[in-house]
Amino acid sequence: MQEKKHRIVIISPVRDEESYLPDTVRSLINQTVKPVEWVVVDDGSSDRTADIVREAAKEHPWIRLEPKPDRGVRVVGPGVVEAFYFGYERIRSSDYDFICKMDGDIEFGPKYFETLLTFFDRDPYLGAASGKPFQQEEDGSLKEERHNDEMVAGMINFYRKKCFEDIGGFVRQVHWDGIAFHRARMFGWRTRSIRHPDLDFIHERLMGSSHKGIVTGRLRWGRGQYFMGTHPLFVLAIGLYRMFEKPFLVGGICIVAGYVKAMWEGMERYDDPEFRRSLHAWQFERLKLGKRLEKIPAPEEGLYT
Repeated sequence: MQEKKHRIVIISPVRDEESYLPDTVRSLINQTVKPVEWVVVDDGSSDRTADIVREAAKEHPWIRLEPKPDRGVRVVGPGVVEAFYFGYERIRSSDYDFICKMDGDIEFGPKYFETLLTFFDRDPYLGAASGKPFQQEEDGSLKEERHNDEMVAGMINFYRKKCFEDIGGFVRQVHWDGIAFHRARMFGWRTRSIRHPDLDFIHERLMGSSHKGIVTGRLRWGRGQYFMGTHPLFVLAIGLYRMFEKPFLVGGICIVAGYVKAMWEGMERYDDPEFRRSLHAWQFERLKLGKRLEKIPAPEEGLYT
């Protein structure tokens, strides 16, 4: 029997995930700590995605399919958050402790949630966390996707309910996950992607490649950085850093190009001066040019190392 403080609700916006969703379903069914609800929002699939969920729900009543009216195309960023909230508004449990937005193209071990919860139990300031994402190479080996330790992996955002409510949930726009973890810090919460063998998970698609390919994804990444309010110096550093991963060179250039194009077009930005001040301070600390504004008590020694 699950302790009340470990009651988990998961929401998964999915569209045409027939090739990947069975692995995600299997991963959840095999968990040592299962959610009280897994709401799968079918965002207009034309393949067997909905059938896969219905079949799983026959044996596991905590799995539920919620069909959403089809908008006609896959829309990443704001479309994903729109589908998330379609599921959020249909949660049946009122008394849960953690909420998770999870993609339908990941695979993880049976102790994922059990292990993750031990970190929340030991760190009262931990507001959101994930494991580390890995890509499976052609030879079967796993390669870690490069991910800052303070950033929660967008494929499996796991939030303490109080933290999620403090930050006002997810912004319905591109780069919603980056805005969420930065806002969490402003409210005194720590966020982490944790390196632990039980928390490693396989992301079955290269990050940012789910809509029109990886180049489009990297351009969108740059637009998201502009919308969020990222400082130009920091986006240049991101572009340089990402040149050394697939698609080599081009990916980093496209991030910077997406940012510049959004700036040239006068794209609307996330309108919160305090958020941008905090974001720039954090980014300048990363560049060794300043210090962050927030002071969150240090975690228990050795907890994340």
